[in-house]
Amino acid sequence: MEETRCKFWLPKKNRFCSNARLNDSSLFCGNHNRRTDGQWIPCPIDPSHSVLKENLDGHVKRCPLLKQVRSLSQQPFYHKGINAGKEDDEEELGAVTSTAVEDNVTSEMKRNAVHSMTVPEFCNLIKKIESVHALICNGICDSFKIPEACGMWIKREIDRKLPFQEKHVTQQASILGNLEEFGVLKNSVGVNQDDEKAAPAVVEFGAGRGYLTQMLADCYGTKRVFLVERKSYKLKASQADRSLRQKESLTIERLRIDIEDLDLSAVESLRNVPYLAIGKHLCGPATDLALRCCLMEQYTQDNVEHCSSNNYIRDKKYMLNLGITKEEFHAISWFTSWAVDADHGLDHLDFTDSRMHLESIEKELGSGLPVGVEDIVRNMKAVERAVLGFMCKQIIDVGRLMWMKEQGLEAELVKYVPSSISPENHLLIAKLASLS
Repeated sequence: MEETRCKFWLPKKNRFCSNARLNDSSLFCGNHNRRTDGQWIPCPIDPSHSVLKENLDGHVKRCPLLKQVRSLSQQPFYHKGINAGKEDDEEELGAVTSTAVEDNVTSEMKRNAVHSMTVPEFCNLIKKIESVHALICNGICDSFKIPEACGMWIKREIDRKLPFQEKHVTQQASILGNLEEFGVLKNSVGVNQDDEKAAPAVVEFGAGRGYLTQMLADCYGTKRVFLVERKSYKLKASQADRSLRQKESLTIERLRIDIEDLDLSAVESLRNVPYLAIGKHLCGPATDLALRCCLMEQYTQDNVEHCSSNNYIRDKKYMLNLGITKEEFHAISWFTSWAVDADHGLDHLDFTDSRMHLESIEKELGSGLPVGVEDIVRNMKAVERAVLGFMCKQIIDVGRLMWMKEQGLEAELVKYVPSSISPENHLLIAKLASLS
């Protein structure tokens, strides 16, 4: 049997890949086989994998996810691209950012655009980032909260089968503590559990294995849960998922769908039900989609309680008013990936209070050798890159905050845990002004 298995070594798992070889003449499976020189393009059914352009017509007829996609398209809550943003909005506002447009600008394209800058243009961009950051990012307050309601988790008085990592439990507890202080969660102790406003339904975007929802159900008496996740965990259900399903008083429903295509107003069991929307594990674009999803729902029925996430959405006009062009924003969004460049042992440093210095750049320029932006970027210290990355993240976060306020929401952006617990510590909280 081992002779038919892929020979690609997985160092993190300390074993060979367990997939079957592509064919008798190949040592590797389809994922690890060396690619030909032909043009590879994303599969239109599932962009998470690629196919040779010349094989595309045959592949789309037998893609393993074809049946799943067809089944999904028949669901009433499936609406292709409903939360993707409108390109005409982009043109009207001269917008800096829009998910619909930015999806066409890859990370490689952004990197190449930065590398093609002249050194003076690159230095001026860094100076602009520092200036904008100093202007708009001083109001992000520390808000580390451990609520009384989460005591059973903090004291480990929970199902022993549930994985317990203090770092993650602390983050989840502080998220819920901030929501409680903001007025969208109520401590269930001494509260009528039949009161929907005391324990609204929960919609968790990018739910994964549902550990944040597990804490909500344990500590705040949540009775209805909707877990939105594109990836299926059917074959490897988490202990949190099993634990949630064992709660007799809890109704749980998984919506396996891309957030971009989710029409919440068409989810029958969520109609006219007050709900709390949360998302801890969303990337930047997915956060934009989740927020649009909630606000789209707000316009069709007035039942959204709250929207929370750790990542970003941006106000178009706000960015323009700061003097940030579309091309500069693309560079800024690429720089955000640098926030993880520093050694994890330096997580206790508050990079966001630092200032990006150009000393190393000036030193290179003074060497008399020909220097381009690509050389400068390659030679930057990890901490310098991390400082710039965190600055850019904060600028984008504040832009999202302004966007939400422009939609008429009451919103806050806080640091919900110290950077020593997690450097990715921004929490965006919002609610309808009518709920204040």
